[in-house]
Amino acid sequence: MRGERGAPSKPCCMISEFLEEAGVDREQLRRVRRQVLEGVILLCQWQLARMEETRAAARPSSPRRGRKITVE
Repeated sequence: MRGERGAPSKPCCMISEFLEEAGVDREQLRRVRRQVLEGVILLCQWQLARMEETRAAARPSSPRRGRKITVE
């Protein structure tokens, strides 16, 4: 993994070479990265929707109080 004249390769080139040797191409990585990001976006949207449902279900007229629990 050395460039011309025995100089070390740049890190970005080393990563590209490593991925090529592993059999992973850039297009495949791009697709996987996109799927992961879309999954994160979907998770965040779902969480925001849950938060809005919780807020809508809360009774605005009653003051917030803690729950009573028993400890054994």
